[in-house]
Amino acid sequence: MATRSTGRPRDPRIEQAALVAVRELLAEGGYAAVTGAAVASRAGTTKAALYRRWPALPHLVHEAVFPDELALGADVDRDTDLGDVAAHLVRGTRDALCTPAAAAALPGLLAEAGTYPDLHATMIGRFAGVLAALDERLRHAVADGEAHPDVRAADLVQGVVGTVIAGLLLTPGALATSLDDAWADRLTAHVLRSLRP
Repeated sequence: MATRSTGRPRDPRIEQAALVAVRELLAEGGYAAVTGAAVASRAGTTKAALYRRWPALPHLVHEAVFPDELALGADVDRDTDLGDVAAHLVRGTRDALCTPAAAAALPGLLAEAGTYPDLHATMIGRFAGVLAALDERLRHAVADGEAHPDVRAADLVQGVVGTVIAGLLLTPGALATSLDDAWADRLTAHVLRSLRP
């Protein structure tokens, strides 16, 4: 005899509609515009349906804005030039954090992270793949005399992420001009200098 499941299966269309609604609301009115009622109305669902899927509104915002793990933008192995590694890290971080939706959401998410430890853990988890790839490449770089023995992947990522976030917070509304490719090149050069022995 077949076992009957309890309750209705979740409708993935509701989740996708909610994620789209969050991105639209962020673009229209910033983080303050993203309320449970506004998202539910825009997505054609209810607040109860949202909270069955996400424990709190910031979790929904985070998933809408950062759907994927931060990537280096290219495969990194033992033979990848350190200059390319630094450039991929800087540009990948800038591109992930400086989308219009991310730029609108990030200040609010950072403020909420202290209230929701699981959200903070999820945000940090976005960097797991990058840290693993950088750790491996830097171990070889140190062994080959390319990098200073004190270099740590976590320090490197924190420095780049912090610099991008500072750029976002200090120059709101001017992302295209302030964090442009020339800015990325300058930060890449700085990162590369910090790696050298």
